[in-house]
Formats: sequence, C-alpha cells, structure tokens
Amino acid sequence: MARRKKGQPVHGWVILDKPLGMGSTQAVAAVRRIFDAQKAGHAGTLDPMATGILAIALGEATKTVPFAMDSDKTYRFTATWGISRDSDDAEGKVTGTSDVRPSRDAIEAMLPRFTGVLSQVPPAYSAVRVGGERAYDLARDGEEVVLEPREIEVFEARLLNAVQGSAEFEITCSKGTYVRSWVRDIALALGTLGHVSALRRTRLGAWEEKDAVTLETLTPFMHSPAAFGYLKPLSTALDGIPALAVTGSDTVRIRSGNPILIRSNLFARMKDGFGEGELTGQTVYLEEPDGTPVALAEIAAGELRPFRVFNFTP
Repeated sequence: MARRKKGQPVHGWVILDKPLGMGSTQAVAAVRRIFDAQKAGHAGTLDPMATGILAIALGEATKTVPFAMDSDKTYRFTATWGISRDSDDAEGKVTGTSDVRPSRDAIEAMLPRFTGVLSQVPPAYSAVRVGGERAYDLARDGEEVVLEPREIEVFEARLLNAVQGSAEFEITCSKGTYVRSWVRDIALALGTLGHVSALRRTRLGAWEEKDAVTLETLTPFMHSPAAFGYLKPLSTALDGIPALAVTGSDTVRIRSGNPILIRSNLFARMKDGFGEGELTGQTVYLEEPDGTPVALAEIAAGELRPFRVFNFTP
C-alpha cells in the first residue's frame, strides 16, 4: 500500500511580503503549514535582512518555479558608504573602511556605467555552487571563495535619495543579479567602499507589492478555507507564455505525456500568441477551456511535446 502524502493537495502561488529577519526557507515552511500543503518551494531566495516579495509555490505550481525565477525583478535598497563587509551587506564582518563619501552628483554621473549589460562577480556569501558546495557554506568555514564573473543586465537604475554616508536606489534587473555586488562595485568606482544596509524586493515578474500578503494576515487562517483567498492560480507565473486550450483526445494524450500534432486551427491560434518568428523550440501553456492547467509543451517537428504535465490527483 502506498504511503499517504502528508498534507493536502494545494496548488497555486502565495506572494508573501517576507518580514525582516526571517530566512526564505523559514518563510516557505510557515506558508506551507498555514495551507497544510503537501509540497512547497520558492522562486528566488531573499536573505534574512531583506524584505518584500517572496513568491511561494504550492503543489503543482512548483513545476512553474523556473519560469518565475527567470522573470525580471525590481529592488529598492540603501547603500552605506565607507565600510566594506565580507558578505557585502550589514550582516557581515567589516573588511575595510574609507573616508570618501560620494556626492549626489557623483552618484548620478556614475549610474550609466552600472546600467545595461554588466559583468558581475557574485558575493562570496551567495548560493552559487563551487565544486558542488554553496559558496556561503565555504565562506562561513573560513575558506577563500573565488567566483567567476557572470553576465547580468540592469534595465534601469535610479537614485531615490542621497544623504551624508548613504544613498537609496531602485533597480530593475535580470535573473542572477546580486544587489550586494552592484553596491560593492559602484562604491569602488566612486572611490570608496560600500555595502547594502537595507533591501526590499518590490516586483518579481508580474507580481508587485500590492499583490503581496504578510504572515500576520495569513497566520490567523491556519488550515482555514479563508487562506485560499490569498492563493493565486498556477498560471500567474507564466506571464508572457502563450496559452492554448486543448480538449478531448488531445487533453488525454497530453496528460499521458504524449505529443499531439499541431493542426491548422491550433497553428493559427499559436501564431496570434507568438507573433512573427520561428515557433520551433517555443513554450506553450496548455489548459482546458475552463482554465484548468494541463501542461507546458514545446513546439518541435510540427508537434506539441509536453515536458511539464500538471497532476491534480491527491
């Protein structure tokens, strides 16, 4: 006899406004308990000192996590000048000091150099894997961590405020961007040292601050149907991916993991979704006419080939 899964088959996204001082893993566990969900995950870690949008996937929504993680993000944060720390944020040990405090004009003039496609070295205290281990684990053990630069993109960077010793910024950036590295690097370019002293994620893909709910709001609804008012559909993580309705035998084949042929009526609908260009290799979100998710499929050789099939059976 198969073992019964612990928890309930809950499926969807909870957009949490993560509180200060709580780790992402702790936040996921708290939300999972509130919904009594069998399975949970998140789309992009927030450090304990960071607040804001932590997108938590429950049940079959965990199959859409990679798409949420690929989304652009917006952060609002404070850089403190004159002090460098080994973690590049306020939680690390001081590694250097500088008497230089950049002016507002100097910061504004430097922003174009830190906008666009950039080469960025992640912080030593990061989740990047080095030889199979997390960089932060190696750093905490006192080992020297050498990370390779990676290409990221900052689409927009704005200086919101500048006072003696610190500045507040807002940036919109690509997957893989480390705000701590951005602050470290712009401080060096300004002839000083710096670290992140406050950080808030205000947008992740289509999700904004107005979509987020606090743990204080959710906790009173522990194991209560009222909590489901804060559960967003699985498909909300697939913003920008064309959706296509499938019915009858096509649905059965897709749910069994088998491809279906792209007939002329399907092709016309997909062209409307994708616009001009090559369809081969593109991803399509398949759903039933009533909106029930079916699968994510790839277009290949005139077929829709499912690679993530959604299963809502207990």
